[in-house]
Amino acid sequence: MFGQLRSRKPVVPVRTLIAVAAVGISATATALFGGLPHSGAPSLAGREDQWTAVHDGPQQYPDVHVDSDVAIRMSDGVMLKADVYRPVDASGAVVAQPLPTIVNLTPYTKLMTDLVGSAVENPELQPLVMSLVRQINLSGTPISSFGDLLHALDGGTVPTVLGLDRNLIRSGYTLVVADVRGTGQSQGKWETLGEREQLDTREVIDWAAAQPFSNGKVAMSGGSYAAINQLRAAEDAPAALRAIFPVVPGSDLMRDVVAPGGGVGTTFLPMWLQTVNQLKLIPDLKSIFDGTFDWKWLAARVADPATNVDLLAQALLTPSMDNMPPALADALDSGSDFRQALTGHPERVTVPTFVYGGWHDIFANSATKIYQAIPLPAGRKQLVVGDTYHSNPGAGTGVPGAPPRLEVLQRAWFDKWLKDIDNGIDGYGPIVLKEQGGGWVTLPQYPQPGADHRRIYLTAAPSGTTDAAVHDGSLSAQPPAEVSALTVAPGLATLCSRDAAQGSAGSAAMLDTCAKDSRVAEHDALTFTSAPVSAPTAISGPIDIHLETVQDATDGFWSATVNDVAPDGTSTALTTGQLTVSMRAVDDARSSRSANGDYTVPFHLLTAAARQPVTPGEPVGLDIAVIPTQARLQIGHRLRIDLFAANAPKAMPFRPMLNDSELKPQHLRLDPNAPSYVNLPTDRPLG
Repeated sequence: MFGQLRSRKPVVPVRTLIAVAAVGISATATALFGGLPHSGAPSLAGREDQWTAVHDGPQQYPDVHVDSDVAIRMSDGVMLKADVYRPVDASGAVVAQPLPTIVNLTPYTKLMTDLVGSAVENPELQPLVMSLVRQINLSGTPISSFGDLLHALDGGTVPTVLGLDRNLIRSGYTLVVADVRGTGQSQGKWETLGEREQLDTREVIDWAAAQPFSNGKVAMSGGSYAAINQLRAAEDAPAALRAIFPVVPGSDLMRDVVAPGGGVGTTFLPMWLQTVNQLKLIPDLKSIFDGTFDWKWLAARVADPATNVDLLAQALLTPSMDNMPPALADALDSGSDFRQALTGHPERVTVPTFVYGGWHDIFANSATKIYQAIPLPAGRKQLVVGDTYHSNPGAGTGVPGAPPRLEVLQRAWFDKWLKDIDNGIDGYGPIVLKEQGGGWVTLPQYPQPGADHRRIYLTAAPSGTTDAAVHDGSLSAQPPAEVSALTVAPGLATLCSRDAAQGSAGSAAMLDTCAKDSRVAEHDALTFTSAPVSAPTAISGPIDIHLETVQDATDGFWSATVNDVAPDGTSTALTTGQLTVSMRAVDDARSSRSANGDYTVPFHLLTAAARQPVTPGEPVGLDIAVIPTQARLQIGHRLRIDLFAANAPKAMPFRPMLNDSELKPQHLRLDPNAPSYVNLPTDRPLG
């Protein structure tokens, strides 16, 4: 049934030694810059130390074996390949007792899971690496953003995102890591979350539950794509699926990363497609030499070497709506198979779900919405959101005042729902959020109780807080007294911005000058800044920015950020939104409004059929959906709205809309009778 059984004594690759050297260099930098140790608020639940001790302490079994490239036949005959990890007892025998089973389906090849997991969890090296990383604190240095990325290593990113936690296996679980159809060593064509792929997920769950190594209870793990697969599987879940732990999942991928606000993701999408398409071409070298090479695998790769690259190219190169290729037209049709594949239904989730998200994750738009949509009571669904990117989930956890590391929470969650251990994890939270500008908070609901949406108007009156922006305007509780018009042109200053860092999944978040300070980007922005707050002020929930605009062409593009401005002038982007003007049509039935009647979440249709070109020179109103957030303006801090006419390199309009905009300057009309404003959820009025 299985491939060759082999004992896995983790090796130390050269890349890991290089990483350790980098950690040492970073520790030296910490000493030079005078970093301070981590600090935080009091404990959130009281049992975190117990969960950590259970995960990190001695386990039931001493070792792990792996069966490699186990073939799993799908109902259409296609073979998926999986690695099956099983605990080994003190005598060296693989445990025969049926155990709860964890399933992870990844498009990034299980080879990477095995190599990276082995390196990071090397028993000789791992304690040294973790000890060094935990001592690193670059706070107060110009590269604190780099430190935030490093702390992914001690926050649980590797064992939860890759799905390979050897301590979890040694505690009495079996792990099945399978390559998604058309990726890794699995046969077939990669269908990118399509209907057949989702059927594969259910068939793998059923297969795993029926194996002799399983007791029939299955959970799912993994991050990003594997997290999305978990949520899809949990919709009307198979009987064997008892719990999921999705890390940085998305739900509405069209609005998350493919075309947020009708702008094509021009940083993350190319990086991601290149990564998956390159990894899926790595052959099974061992099979080449032992005569077992899978020729069906090769035929599938030859037939489809670069999945979806043509569609991305069409979105970026097709000059007009009149000559759209069928695939691009399909992408702009809300009823198409392509759009259905990108759309999850968390409202159908039926199994206990623990979600981790990040405020600056590429899927930040989905994190809180997934939790809110899941129709389960608190305790059977829980949410943690950190101040993190896609590449460093868990950074900032595992220190005093913060949640436990992700793999600790995952272990407690699986122990509760697969082993019936009453460890209290169902009483944690249920919502634990890192406030930007503050500490960790525990909430019974989101947005937080007492946060009400209030209009704050954009006015042309100078705030006196910046001399670098295209225009220094103000935020006011009252609309402007007179009509004025402000002009902003597309520019490239956003190359140095938090949006650029978010769009690159965090890889561009190295220097605080860009990732944590918007003053460079604001050279191409209209800014509107409030008076300083006199008391700590929470911002909690989704945000709508309503603009009255005038275009010089038949289309345009607006990007907005909501910023926290410190007394020293540092302008930190808290959250972001963008909109192609012709894509401004809103589906009211799927939108939400606050008590004052203003949108809180405008649901843009983002289809070719709903496109509304504008008449140059005529006013047009639009609502920009800004990603939900949790933040705290400290005393003396100010709120700022930045408005841009471009958002390079994160996104750009589809090529036909870009051509229509002609990259011309855009105008914001500030009119007391038709005001521009932000509908902001706060626990106290601003100004």
